[in-house]
Amino acid sequence: MPNSPTNPNQGSFFGSFYMVLACLCFTLMLVSIKMAGQKFAMHTYELTFWRVLSSLVILGGLSWVKGQDFRTAYPKEHFWRSLAGLVALLMNFYVVLHLPLATASTLQNTSAIFLGLLSIIILKQKPSVISWISLILGFLGVVILLKPSQGGDIFAMFIGLTSGAISGYAYLQVRELSLLGEPAWRIVFYFSLLSAIISGILATFFGFTPISWANLPYIIAIGVTALGGQLLMTYAYQMGQKFVVAVLGYLGVVFSVIFGAVLFGERLDWLSLLGIAIIVISGMIGTKK
Repeated sequence: MPNSPTNPNQGSFFGSFYMVLACLCFTLMLVSIKMAGQKFAMHTYELTFWRVLSSLVILGGLSWVKGQDFRTAYPKEHFWRSLAGLVALLMNFYVVLHLPLATASTLQNTSAIFLGLLSIIILKQKPSVISWISLILGFLGVVILLKPSQGGDIFAMFIGLTSGAISGYAYLQVRELSLLGEPAWRIVFYFSLLSAIISGILATFFGFTPISWANLPYIIAIGVTALGGQLLMTYAYQMGQKFVVAVLGYLGVVFSVIFGAVLFGERLDWLSLLGIAIIVISGMIGTKK
């Protein structure tokens, strides 16, 4: 684990550096998912299972070795947060398999927009002018990106947008659990546990793809990049300046555009790129709240 910075400049550099690496990890996870789906016809449920299993085993093992207390006084709150996170993850993986990487990544990033909206509706927070600008721009970008009058895979886009909304709700629940005193590792552990159980049952019902030397690297890559991205993002927020780190988080969309074009030959029209740009700008403005 990285040491704490000794000065603000060092903290800013390493925080930013870790967030760039985190974005790269998460993008490589999406690439691995898309390749596994295309090359081996692996479905959403088994991909989700392999994604959460690594976090469950590694995080659970490390926590057990450290003597952490797995007991919680808030099982119901953990259940609903974990269920929401799982549904959002399943939807997100479906979208990755059916839409260009950049579009899938951007729709997932709408979680920040929905988090702001849900904070107003559920928590009764009074939004600032910046919050309203961020929300309005975000939804404008979504409308442009979806291009409802031009056809396309509207169902997959709707699933992606719904995934963003449910992710926003899940993040809201994470915030509430944190305020109740629940440590981050326990929140992630119970999410991984419930997700592994449910996705494992669904994957068994629909059928697991036999593990082979050909698909094993992709399965390992999904788990390693997902866990690596989570850890690096945690270190980034611990060591960096919050606003800078949050803005750099949108590099994931940029990486997705590049990897999508190079590896999958994906080409986005100017309207899609405009919608993506507006959503990214909206997120950046929102981080300034």
